[in-house]
Amino acid sequence: MDNKRIQNYTDTLWNSSILEVLSEYIKVPNQSPLYDPEWETNGYTEQAVDIMTAWCKSHAPKGMQLEVMKSPGRTPLIYIEIPGQGDETVLLYGHMDKQPEMVGWHLELGPRKPVIQNDKLYGRGGADDGYAVFASLAAILALQEQNLPHARCVILIEASEESGSIDLPYYLEKLGDRIGNPRLVMCLDSGCGNYDQLWMTTSLRGNMVGTLRASVLKEGVHSGAASGIAADSFRVIRELLSRVEDEKTGKILLDALYSDIPADRMEEVKICAEVLGDQIYGEFPFQDGALPVTKDKIELLLNRTWRPALSITGAGGLPAIQNAGNVSRPETALKLSMRLPPVCDAGRAVQVMKAALEANPPYGAKVTYEPDPGAATGWNAPPTAPWLLEAVNQASDAFFGKQTACIGEGGSIPFIGMMGRRFPEAQFVITGVLGPASNAHGPNEFLHIPMAKRLTACMASILHAQFNMG
Repeated sequence: MDNKRIQNYTDTLWNSSILEVLSEYIKVPNQSPLYDPEWETNGYTEQAVDIMTAWCKSHAPKGMQLEVMKSPGRTPLIYIEIPGQGDETVLLYGHMDKQPEMVGWHLELGPRKPVIQNDKLYGRGGADDGYAVFASLAAILALQEQNLPHARCVILIEASEESGSIDLPYYLEKLGDRIGNPRLVMCLDSGCGNYDQLWMTTSLRGNMVGTLRASVLKEGVHSGAASGIAADSFRVIRELLSRVEDEKTGKILLDALYSDIPADRMEEVKICAEVLGDQIYGEFPFQDGALPVTKDKIELLLNRTWRPALSITGAGGLPAIQNAGNVSRPETALKLSMRLPPVCDAGRAVQVMKAALEANPPYGAKVTYEPDPGAATGWNAPPTAPWLLEAVNQASDAFFGKQTACIGEGGSIPFIGMMGRRFPEAQFVITGVLGPASNAHGPNEFLHIPMAKRLTACMASILHAQFNMG
């Protein structure tokens, strides 16, 4: 394989068409169904599908078959099959649905305004995860351009990942015989510790999301009359949160939400802490004077990858400040996002969380915790086969000039857990372009273009190596 030729080919594809079509995709507000109840009728998901499939058809590798699978009430799925040499199959994965737009974008940027600045493509969904289908096909095309062999490739692009991949099990069951038994699973929905080398994700946290509501009054009343007699619903909900989280340290207080940390992951964390240094917390936009929860880099990495953590991501029952009168409000509601250790059972965690929050409510308040569908158990990678370790290191060295690094990710990719259970003998390459400050799900999300180009070339190298060494 001519590495320089591979890189030149994939760079040309990125420059000539991928960045352009990815920019068109960024303009589409195709939010995941959990956040857009009208997704079936507003046409945004269909628009994203059309953008992706049109490019794929105009850049089709030899023998490619593409099908957009649809089922009533379910998000669509793009299924692509590319014949290869030999009897083995490689499964490549990405998703097209997006998180809500969120406020806080810089004035010259916007969630649906693709802008290229300083080798970065800004806009919602470009890096998470719209580029995946284009990079996957580009890698295969680069091999075919040199007449280099590769295994049969199946590409799945789903549209409900940001909602916990609620529709993916249906399609996996339906496609079981067509997919076959992949020897290698490649996923481009993860992150990287820096933009200087190829990163392999070795674990993913699980996630459960739900809405906690606390109501004391049936309707709002004058705060001068009710305060001191009726407990404020915010105080009630604050007390409930203290059942699950220590507000001073952030430590989660429910033992069922923890799991043992494997020795090999502890060693990876120590190495990763040395590689990344202060960047572990320095990448985040802290306010002046604000500090991370600790300066211990190993503890920070463990907090992000192998320990549960709670985030409050939304609130209800609270009027805007300018509309806040002297009223004791009837209800406070909070959206809770709980990240779970990779091997913690999400179904069990939901039950424990619900019981802890709803039992014996303060002052007899009306309290409910309603979990969202799609609670996801995390994933811990199986041991990496020697051939794959050699392949990823060769790829990283060829296109970055450095060896591969390993990291656990704090986010969740439900697909990976499904694949691990469905194909226990498969090997995994979980990687991506979401690196320092790329801010997936937040304002000013960007795709680091040089990283994406090198990653595409690395994919071609790994696919070729899988055929030769796997």
